[in-house]
Amino acid sequence: MSSPRVGQWRSSACVVSTCLVVALLTCTLRCSECVKLSNIILILTDDQDVEMGGMTPMKKTKELIGDAGVTFSNAYTATPLCCPSRSGILTGKYPHNHLVRNNSISGNCSSAAWQKEAESFAFPVYLNKLRYQTFYGGKYLNQYGSKDAGGVEHIPPGWDQWHALVGNSKYYNYTLSVNGKEEKHGDNYEKDYLTDLVLNRSLHFLEERSPSHPFFMMLSPPSPHSPWTAAPQYQQNFSDVKAPRNGSFNMPGKEKHWLLRQPANPMPNSSIDYLDNAYRRRWQTLLSVDDMVEQLINKLDKIKELNNTYIFYTSDHGYHTGQFSLPIDKRQLYEFDIRVPLLVRGPGIKPKQTLQSPVLNIDLSMTILDIAGVNLSTVNMDGQSFLPQMAPSLRNGTERPFFLVEYTGEGYSSEDPSCPKLGPGLAECFPDCVCEDAFNNTYACVRTLKDANLQYCEFADNESFVEVYNLTSDPHQLENIVKKVDPALLQAMNQKLIMLQSCTGDSCRNIK
Repeated sequence: MSSPRVGQWRSSACVVSTCLVVALLTCTLRCSECVKLSNIILILTDDQDVEMGGMTPMKKTKELIGDAGVTFSNAYTATPLCCPSRSGILTGKYPHNHLVRNNSISGNCSSAAWQKEAESFAFPVYLNKLRYQTFYGGKYLNQYGSKDAGGVEHIPPGWDQWHALVGNSKYYNYTLSVNGKEEKHGDNYEKDYLTDLVLNRSLHFLEERSPSHPFFMMLSPPSPHSPWTAAPQYQQNFSDVKAPRNGSFNMPGKEKHWLLRQPANPMPNSSIDYLDNAYRRRWQTLLSVDDMVEQLINKLDKIKELNNTYIFYTSDHGYHTGQFSLPIDKRQLYEFDIRVPLLVRGPGIKPKQTLQSPVLNIDLSMTILDIAGVNLSTVNMDGQSFLPQMAPSLRNGTERPFFLVEYTGEGYSSEDPSCPKLGPGLAECFPDCVCEDAFNNTYACVRTLKDANLQYCEFADNESFVEVYNLTSDPHQLENIVKKVDPALLQAMNQKLIMLQSCTGDSCRNIK
């Protein structure tokens, strides 16, 4: 028989053992909560500028994301055109590495080669491997869904729920690929308005998701891209608004590259009326996006996920309305076309911050993967995470001293029938036969902000044209100072440009 003392000892040991098990289980549960991955949402608008007042209609967005987190005042696209820019966001690469030149299949937009060589390594693939539940809604790439791009059956890797627009931005009368099946839509506002449809399907995704795993959503409404079709309740808003008349509005493209020297100056009244109408209607379409942000955040709050969700709001590139007498478009090297809005809120980000750190759209993928806990040294991308800038308590890091902007111009081999006097080699000629693009509108630029606020650009044209701007003294880029600056500075900028144009991965981040 056991003595009373032995029995007491065994009883005490059992109690201690039980306590240890409970403590270990409690610790394990707490640790699992500590490493719970954050949810991530990326809202990507189409053609939304920041320089010309494009964020003015976004009162709710600025309050609910910007005031609750950080607004980047120096956010840029690596290229000012839809498909090349979006390809850069997905892959984290400069255009010279993802090889999408323009919005056409021949320009590698959603081509079979792109799908094989770039899309398979886009950031959603990494998230999906980490068991993120992924949702895509809205415009993807301009050629997506076309026969040459694999049709609606093609679902890019990494997406669990796929609700992608076929082709370019529309608001009504469009086709979606819904998880690889064609879905046609008409012109009924309640059922078909694309911005609202993207919102409603994202809300449904949030309802149906598993709470056991984090989620990533990418929402890409058509606003404020043409044809600028506002929701019925917003079609009378901003009736007195006109495009801003300051800065480079209706100014001649003096001492600028060939394409900028072609528009008539001053612009005819017909062009001004046209761009004013476009400006006003663009703002009207954005009011539905502002509603989207509000409803999405309300839903996240309701399901108790708001405090564990990073929300990014940005655009694929900027836009112009009358700058240097160009009526409406993008594609140019100037601030109005390459600057984009960027607002972020989420865990570890202090509210009401405005940061001057330069950030590129190719940094979005690396930042999202950083948030998801991916070892960035294993990722072959040109961008860099800006999590250290917006949440220094979570990460250490440095900001880039300068960056690359590059663009490949497009033109038609034959003359535009509506503008026969212009000859071949031009594109996007409207209105009044003002052309917004040409073969010789091919350029690469170095943009610096840290030591000096400069832009240096070289053109691939028969003039070997160079443009240089000091944006501290000339924020609207009115004066090309290439003939006034120290030749040593030009040489130094040229060397930076050469290195950037050939960089890949780490070398894009380590150029001094």
